[in-house]
Amino acid sequence: MHVRLALAQLAPRLGRLDDNLAAHREVLAAARDDGADLVVFPELGLTGYQLQDLSAEVAMSLDDPRLVALAAETHGCSAIVSFVEEAPDHRLFIAAALMEDGTIRHVHRKVYLPTYGLFDERRFFGAGQVVRAAPSRLGVPLGLAVCEDFWHLSVPLLLALDGAQVLVNVSSSPGRDVAAINEVGLGTATSWRALMRTYAMLTTSFVVFCNRVGVDESVTFWGGSEVIGPDGESRFRAPLHDEGVYTAEIDLADVRRERIVLPVLRDERPEMVRRQLERVLRERAEER
Repeated sequence: MHVRLALAQLAPRLGRLDDNLAAHREVLAAARDDGADLVVFPELGLTGYQLQDLSAEVAMSLDDPRLVALAAETHGCSAIVSFVEEAPDHRLFIAAALMEDGTIRHVHRKVYLPTYGLFDERRFFGAGQVVRAAPSRLGVPLGLAVCEDFWHLSVPLLLALDGAQVLVNVSSSPGRDVAAINEVGLGTATSWRALMRTYAMLTTSFVVFCNRVGVDESVTFWGGSEVIGPDGESRFRAPLHDEGVYTAEIDLADVRRERIVLPVLRDERPEMVRRQLERVLRERAEER
């Protein structure tokens, strides 16, 4: 099955929820008219990233009429949208929602919250506790992750073991190491590309990466959204820093072919990993 992707490499306006919602609706309408099966927006595309004390002001519950109205725009297509979710007990999470056929089908709460360098997410947000693949109208399960989640190998592995054949990471990755001397002139991009290629090959899955562009509070985001095939080869790469909606087409049959030829995911041994993790945790507890 061929799937047409639309990667919305946008520059959301910080704290301007209504403006960003309008931009999402516009992109969704245009992408749907262009035949997109799946539209992917970046991390916190509805709010901007450097929110800090604005987080509570822009947070939305899953039944918020604005989110419900945005989901209603997905009749005949799928979209992955990221925002600040307010739970019923008023905890705040960085969330990515799979919206399909007019409803919110699945929500992933960012599991790993960075607190190093310029990052201070644990000060404002709770950490998600569940990593789960989601059935989709595309015919295969999708695995959602948010930015830092992909800097921890447990997340893509768990998503693939749970059945995901397309791993989607939505990101607000800032452009650190801008002066690095390498093939793209941006050290962060080189690191991300190495991670995505590795995860695609080890899980024999498509990896879809959608990163934002623009500036929040003097922090610059580099874009470079990309699609990696289950063989680890890049199928599409968006330019650095340029805002736009970029399309790519993938053939889901590639996953079947790669997993039959290279059955590394089949041969994973989660029961052994569980035993060894229990041992490591036990030994760590005994060290205290």
